[in-house]
Amino acid sequence: MAARTDPAIWSGLFRISPESGQTLQAQIRQAIVAAILDRQIAASMPLPSCRVLAEKLGVARGTVVLAFQQLVDQGFLIAKERRGHFVNPDMLTLPARAPGTVRRNDPTLDWKSRRKVAASDMPEPSKQENWIRATYPFVYGQFDPGLFPTAEWRECNRMALAVLEIRNWAADMVDRDDPLLIEQIQARLLPRRGIFANPDEIIVTLGAQHALYMLATLLMGRGTKVAMEDPGYPDARSIFRLSGAEVLPVPVDRDGIDPDAIPDDCGFAFVTPSHQCPTMVSLSDERRHKLIADAQKHDRIIIEDGYDSQLVDDAPQQALRGLDRSGRVIYVGSMSKTLAPGLRLGYIVASAELIAELRALRRFMLRHPPANNQRAVALFLSLGHHEALVRRLSAAFQERRERLMQAVTSYMPDWRMTETPGGTSLWLKGPPGAKSQVLAENAAARGVLIEQGARFFDRPEQNARFMRLGISSIALQHVEPGIRELAMAAGRQAAAA
Repeated sequence: MAARTDPAIWSGLFRISPESGQTLQAQIRQAIVAAILDRQIAASMPLPSCRVLAEKLGVARGTVVLAFQQLVDQGFLIAKERRGHFVNPDMLTLPARAPGTVRRNDPTLDWKSRRKVAASDMPEPSKQENWIRATYPFVYGQFDPGLFPTAEWRECNRMALAVLEIRNWAADMVDRDDPLLIEQIQARLLPRRGIFANPDEIIVTLGAQHALYMLATLLMGRGTKVAMEDPGYPDARSIFRLSGAEVLPVPVDRDGIDPDAIPDDCGFAFVTPSHQCPTMVSLSDERRHKLIADAQKHDRIIIEDGYDSQLVDDAPQQALRGLDRSGRVIYVGSMSKTLAPGLRLGYIVASAELIAELRALRRFMLRHPPANNQRAVALFLSLGHHEALVRRLSAAFQERRERLMQAVTSYMPDWRMTETPGGTSLWLKGPPGAKSQVLAENAAARGVLIEQGARFFDRPEQNARFMRLGISSIALQHVEPGIRELAMAAGRQAAAA
């Protein structure tokens, strides 16, 4: 019994943190389960009483009582009258966790020589793991916790966990998608872009990148030529090259990609016409029609990425898919920029014949995206939460964008902005001699995170003067101070040069 009251034993096993995302009760349960499965508590050793453990951890006694009761219900603990709680001996018959990882690598094994796809040789993504801790995170593609619809998203997840709803999504759907989600994409998301599609013309994906990977796998290979914006979406460029295709860079100006610069023998053209990645310019109406006309003339397929297109724009334009009458435009969309990038939910809109082939291909990759997430998102859309969120985000981002442009004009006048309405980032070109890589390193030391622009070009080594500033994850009041710090970092770089 002495061990039961020895504070040194239990203080080391049970550690809780107020900064954890888990409740105190959940943290206590996790600590006890880990200690049991790691053989740190013997079956003969009683756990401390609820009162003692509550005092040691600085929590309410009721919190420990509830944690112990749930562990009893799950079979991890046994409650013995007047003796306390003990580890269930049956749990100790499970294999213990290995004390360490044993490496069994043959030093003569060269995995690089055996690979058939050079994925690791492709440009790396912009890594901003600690962006949420940064004071001034001008990073693109992340979310603002202050704008996330927490209550609404919880409501939809609770609804998806109702008994009847579980029956709708818990089974293996093989190659199908949640019919309610398909219906909501068809009725709520696509009409905003001027697209009207039948249910058999839509497939759900794990984000836009998964959509592009499936299209490249199904339609491209050695000998395929893909025209792509330069600068343009770097991961799309890598995906097409991994399929064996040849990517041909096409210049972008203030009106978007130039259709006349696309070689006649290109079988595909990848474009981001709503807000071009990364410059944010919109493809002009004249070039939209020219792009579609040329596709028919040269028997070309257009892959349209609806990049940054779900927000409310001052001058919204119809998607190419909505203008197309020949079925040559494949539309790729996602909810990463509105609901959450971590959700990884996207979709493809194309002819029914192509969607059927994509379903067959997807079945061999992952069968279908998680059905519980599909149902929760479907409910989120059907209850009008997404529409309300889009309006709230659009207003907040427009205010941040205006503040950002004013701050850059005031503090960094030698950096030229691409001025475009809408979008969640700003594209800048620095003065001669500017190097965004050096600037990013110096700025990070001041708590300012930016994205280097060179990675968006087909020839990154020749384009060191560009950078992208995102506005989706930085609070309005931090925009101007962040640009002041960035300007000081740029000034030091110029002085050093």
